[in-house]
Amino acid sequence: MDIRKPIRLSDLAPKMERFWQLSADKIHLLQDKYDQSKGSPVFTVEGKYTTRGWTEWTQGFQYGSEILHFDATGDSEILRLGRVHTLQFMAPHISHTGVHDHGFNNVSTYGNLLRLMLEGRLEQNEWERHFYELALKSSAAVQSSRWTPIPEGGFIYSFNGPHSLFVDTIRTIRVLMVGHLLGHLLYGENDRRISLLDRALKHAQATAKYAIYYGEGRDSYDVRGRTAHESVFNVKDGQYRCPNAQQGYSGFSTWTRGLAWAMCGFSEELELLERIPDQAFEGTMNKEKAIGIMRAAAMATCDFYIGNTPVDGIPYWDTGAPHLHLLGDYLDRPADPFNNAEPVDSSAAAIGAQGLLRLGRFLKKSDPELSGSYIQCGLNILDRLLEEPYLSTDPDHQGLLLHSLYHRPNGWDHIPDGSLIPHGESSMWGDYHLRELALYVQRMIRQEPYYTFFGCIENI
Repeated sequence: MDIRKPIRLSDLAPKMERFWQLSADKIHLLQDKYDQSKGSPVFTVEGKYTTRGWTEWTQGFQYGSEILHFDATGDSEILRLGRVHTLQFMAPHISHTGVHDHGFNNVSTYGNLLRLMLEGRLEQNEWERHFYELALKSSAAVQSSRWTPIPEGGFIYSFNGPHSLFVDTIRTIRVLMVGHLLGHLLYGENDRRISLLDRALKHAQATAKYAIYYGEGRDSYDVRGRTAHESVFNVKDGQYRCPNAQQGYSGFSTWTRGLAWAMCGFSEELELLERIPDQAFEGTMNKEKAIGIMRAAAMATCDFYIGNTPVDGIPYWDTGAPHLHLLGDYLDRPADPFNNAEPVDSSAAAIGAQGLLRLGRFLKKSDPELSGSYIQCGLNILDRLLEEPYLSTDPDHQGLLLHSLYHRPNGWDHIPDGSLIPHGESSMWGDYHLRELALYVQRMIRQEPYYTFFGCIENI
């Protein structure tokens, strides 16, 4: 990646106005045209949202988008939709015992609503506030119960089973941190009291150790910042066995959306750890150690992204995808979503840019020069995503962010006639994370309260 031009926050303001108008159009289009009885919308096919049964991990992004849109624009009708939909559809996600996605679904909905109430953007209602808090506490406890112990700690296991640690989950453990800060814990057998913060930190440690590479000779493909989508363990003794991939090309290449989840997850959790008092870490990992682990992982993954992404900051779907060589020196020019070799994944860019911006802010005092570099990379990515061909301006297309990719190995993504690869479609997570990225930056432009997932916690 190459920083094309220095960007000031104010430079993005004109694009924001157009973006939020398109966001409103897409929310209303989906509300009018999508049949919710078919299941959660996942990705578009020929511009129309459709579902894909694997796990129900995108519904919170659908309704979370409505809440974020209100946050950015003050559109009360779209807020009404977000509140009604959260109440009507999100309860099963609180008690869902079969997924690792609680931090996606429930922080995006209940968490954002609670944050807005604490900020005074919603009318104060004690019972409604307790309702949101209870949802987050319960979600945190359910998520933390998906626990595989390993010799040095443990991890929240993926929907694949107790052997499986997904790199994605680093961003979902934020719900455990929220639950802990709300005063909750998990009761185990014989009323054993289990700290939600302890489980979150141990999961982060396992992810940093096994899903992230540091160029220290771990294996023949050990390049600093590379990530494995899945880390596989022997559940009999907790020993690590191998890297693997589900949505990436292989366990020895880097699926870029998994990389982006790590960039964003570690960076935003660093922001929280820095603000938690030292005494809160009693009985769990030392605060300084936890910050060191997360900082090393965040910096390694962000550096890898910058070094292995085309100049405009939009990555191809996997850095080891088998046909990238057909594109020649593809890193030295802007990404081409319309090529016939390998698809890009704009959703990875939207997620990764937030990680770059948050890490840059975190490093502002300790390393101002590096901080500025990360921030400029994040702003350049957003600048690119807020224009064609990534911003969806077709009034009949239900998606907001084009050229998002879901599952290339399974062949789930739509390939248009005349093309050899998927392009031109959207995903619910891509649309949500572009809105979240835009809101994050807009709040800084307007000097509004800094946007965090833990904004739903009072006095933190």
